[in-house]
Amino acid sequence: MSLKPSVSNADHAQGNLDSDLEIVEYGDYQCPYCGSAYPVLKELMKEFGNQVKFVFRNFPLTEMHQYARVAALAAEAANLQGKFWEMHDAIYENQRDLNENLPMKLAKQLKLNIPQFEKDLESSELADKVDSDFESGIMSGVNGTPSFFVNGKKFDGDAEDLLELVRENVN
Repeated sequence: MSLKPSVSNADHAQGNLDSDLEIVEYGDYQCPYCGSAYPVLKELMKEFGNQVKFVFRNFPLTEMHQYARVAALAAEAANLQGKFWEMHDAIYENQRDLNENLPMKLAKQLKLNIPQFEKDLESSELADKVDSDFESGIMSGVNGTPSFFVNGKKFDGDAEDLLELVRENVN
């Protein structure tokens, strides 16, 4: 399966944005497997961030994870204040405490404009962004989280396998 649509400016990307090595994660903020993948991906970016473009797309499995969507919306709302990755990281680092109140607590810690954040959480544009990420995952053959794509091709393996692959190919 290949990634549809390809990565664009609408995506959240970090690392070397001009890199030839592009990794896309479809993730769910409440998924325990995504939680386990998070420190491995942080390690990958610490080692290879100057050689890898890393993209995160929302894939909240709302039937299993009741707070996944509110967390995705919180990250998108933080993005409007330039703090997507800070919120993304903070949610994963506090995943065990994820409930309906956590995003607001994190927003305060990140010193976001709270009235704006609250308003943005309700915004239909952010809901559409989360939905369009999710739909792109469905079109790309994602059926669970985390799912990874390397240079547009579905990667069969977990974050550890991904780190190995990058270590073998980047050096």
